[in-house]
Amino acid sequence: MDIKIMLVDDHQVVRKGLRYFLETDEDLSIVAEASHGKEACYLLKEVKPDVILMDLVMPIMDGIEATKIIRESYPEVKILILSSYSEHDHVIPALQAGANGYQLKDIEPEELVETIKAIYSGESKLHDKVTKFVLTRISHQQSEEEKNIKLLTKREVDVLKQIASGKSNKEIAQELYITEKTVKTHLSNIFSKLEVSDRTQAALFAIKHKIVKF
Repeated sequence: MDIKIMLVDDHQVVRKGLRYFLETDEDLSIVAEASHGKEACYLLKEVKPDVILMDLVMPIMDGIEATKIIRESYPEVKILILSSYSEHDHVIPALQAGANGYQLKDIEPEELVETIKAIYSGESKLHDKVTKFVLTRISHQQSEEEKNIKLLTKREVDVLKQIASGKSNKEIAQELYITEKTVKTHLSNIFSKLEVSDRTQAALFAIKHKIVKF
C-alpha cells in the first residue's frame, strides 16, 4: 500500500510536523504541500494525491472552497479535514462541501494514520465531537420536517401523494375533482409548509417520510 498524501495548511510548522510523523509509516508518502486552497488546486494537476489533509481557515482560498472545487474536478481524491475548530459552523459546511472525514488537530499521531488509511479505503471518519454535531443536526432536521408535515391539511396531503405519483396538475385535478387553479393553490401551500422549492423535492419529501409508498 502506498498512499500519496498532500498537506494543505498555512502554517509551515504544522506541515513539517505532519510530514515528520506521517512519513514514519511505510504505507504513507507526502507528495506535495500547499499553504492555501488555491495552491492545492493548482498542484493537484501534477501530483494526483490519494488523500488530502486539508486545513479550514487559510488565506487566499479556505479549505471549504478548495474542497468544493476538488470534489467537482477530482471526485476520486479523498479529503480529510484536519482543523482546530469543532464548532457547528465549521463542521457542517465542510461536510456539505464533500469532505470524507473531519478530525481535530489534537488527534494522536497513530489515530491520524489509522484515519487516513480508513478514508483511503472508502470509509468516512469523524471526530467524536463532530459526530455529535452531525447527529444533532440530523435529529433537529427530522424533527422540523415532522412538524412541517403536521401543517398540511388532508387535501394538501392528497395532492402531495399525487405529486409523488408523477401526476400533472390536470391529472391531479381530475383525480381529486377540483380545478387546476385549486391544485396550484395547494401546491403553493405545500411548497411553503414543507420548505421545498419544486415538485421533485416535494415528491422526495413524501417518499422519505412514507407519506406515499412504492
